[in-house]
Amino acid sequence: MDKHGEIKEWFDIADGDLRAAEYLMTMHHPRPDNIICNLCQQAAEKYLKGFLVFNEIEFKKIHDLIVLVRLCDSVSSDFSMMLDKCTYLTPFAVAPRYPDERELTDAEVRLAIQYANDIQAFIKNLVKQ
Repeated sequence: MDKHGEIKEWFDIADGDLRAAEYLMTMHHPRPDNIICNLCQQAAEKYLKGFLVFNEIEFKKIHDLIVLVRLCDSVSSDFSMMLDKCTYLTPFAVAPRYPDERELTDAEVRLAIQYANDIQAFIKNLVKQ
């Protein structure tokens, strides 16, 4: 597969994750907040990886958005604006998939969706195919 095809695949899957998270937000109680936040983290991860592929930067198979955003920052220092958002989303890669005593608040879930959307818009603005 060529580079543009690979980037498109990363972004298509990320778009699907984000659409699924937004759809799940419309569910009535009990809303699957843990799944929503996990999907937001997954979407952000795939947008970042798509950007890295676009810039031909190799990366390991990791879920740590902080590491990924720092790799992206080596190409464009504008990514420093995404660091706080990636720091917020990173724990949702693993924590929501296991039992936890703490319930997420509505504000936390909405923030996860907002941050994933922000990362999507930021990266898609940089990668115009």
